[in-house]
Amino acid sequence: MSGPRSDARPRRALAAFALAATAALLPACAGQAGSATEAGGAAGSAADAGAVRGELSVSAAASLQPVFEPLAAEFTRQHPGVSFAQTFDGSSVLAAQIVGGAPADVFASADEANMRTVVEAGLAAGEPLAFATSELVIAVAPGNPLGIETLADLTAAGANGSSPVVVVCAAEVPCGAAARTLLERDGVALRPASEEQNVTAVLTRVRSGEADAGLVYASDVVRADGEVEGIPIPGSEAAAGSYLIVPLTGSDAPEAARAFAEFTRSEEARRLLDELGFGAA
Repeated sequence: MSGPRSDARPRRALAAFALAATAALLPACAGQAGSATEAGGAAGSAADAGAVRGELSVSAAASLQPVFEPLAAEFTRQHPGVSFAQTFDGSSVLAAQIVGGAPADVFASADEANMRTVVEAGLAAGEPLAFATSELVIAVAPGNPLGIETLADLTAAGANGSSPVVVVCAAEVPCGAAARTLLERDGVALRPASEEQNVTAVLTRVRSGEADAGLVYASDVVRADGEVEGIPIPGSEAAAGSYLIVPLTGSDAPEAARAFAEFTRSEEARRLLDELGFGAA
């Protein structure tokens, strides 16, 4: 019995010493805890960045190619674990492919109608986000040699008695639907030389001189880098509508798909979109 009683006093003394030592160390520990928290936060951010990984298959409207290529490069710089495979074509073509089972993680449409096709098929993994707008212009050769100023000029006979050779997008493509809205609004009965499946094809025909004029987005004139000139069409921004993006169901990289969709609304994306002739959504 004497043993336990004699041991208790040293233990109590040691406990008291430990408490005093702990109290003395609390301020220092608090500072260390703050540093640890900050370090933990930084580590958490790095972990979050590391969690966004995988190969993303992006199907995007043809007019988005000049902006999505550098955006993908910047996104990869911020998230090294992500790689991209991007397809650019008419929104209606891409929507049909996605509904038909073509593998894709993200869909970016140049209009609401084709986005609705994908959403109504139950393939959208979330609400589509509007991230940009554009407007239609009349693309002509530099210097506007035929003096085209309005949509009506596209059907007017020139000095040689013939009308300009004009190309447009097909009706089911967003740029084609917008073109028809504007032509009907202005009462212009245009008979185009061809109807293309995406706006890039229209731009190419004007750039090459195969066509005298074409209806394209203002952003397409910017990417032509001086090889075509854009003639404004009053009120065309209302007809063109908004660009929308959504991650898709069944993705092997759902976090990365969602993060990239949100990235198109970031400050970095906004600056690039502005530079390339896109409007704010």
